[in-house]
Amino acid sequence: MSALDPRLLREALRDCLTGREISVLEETTSTNDSVLERAHCGAPEGLVVFAEHQTAGRGQRANRWESAAHKGLWFSILLRPKIDIGESPRLSTWAIQSVAATIQRELGLDAAVKPPNDVYIAGKKVAGVLVEMRAQRNAPHLAIIGIGINVNHRPEDFSEEFQARAASLAMFLDRQLDGTSLAIALLRNLDRAYAHSFP
Repeated sequence: MSALDPRLLREALRDCLTGREISVLEETTSTNDSVLERAHCGAPEGLVVFAEHQTAGRGQRANRWESAAHKGLWFSILLRPKIDIGESPRLSTWAIQSVAATIQRELGLDAAVKPPNDVYIAGKKVAGVLVEMRAQRNAPHLAIIGIGINVNHRPEDFSEEFQARAASLAMFLDRQLDGTSLAIALLRNLDRAYAHSFP
């Protein structure tokens, strides 16, 4: 997959909350960790951090998430929704439904949500969401929404551990995809759905 183009991302998302500020890193441990560090330094709501490669990506229940370099979309969003910590599953539902809907609409693939936070196609996992919230005193809580999508992997790009249960969008379409275009479509869909679900 060609490198993400931050200029095109910023231009396409300039009227959105989600994508108000965009950073594209070549490598980081975890985009959720990167966003949390920036949040503590005053980063604005709507910040999105992408990484071309994560060295310590993680999923639900601290499971490892494989983030092959330049093969997928690995990113996190900083939000400050006016909800209680206990309502964080609402954010997972919003995010994973938006991911599945974008894959269906943009690519015509039969993407299905497997609650609470995965997307499957033909029995194989192609995407996942990890929501982490941090309580704030006298202010809306911080919410970090991590999203990982297997975009342009070939079967051999997955470790043996994951080959039987994971796949990429490209494997179902038999062609490589433009990551920047898919990221723009997804972030715009996330933005619209967020405004509707968390007014």
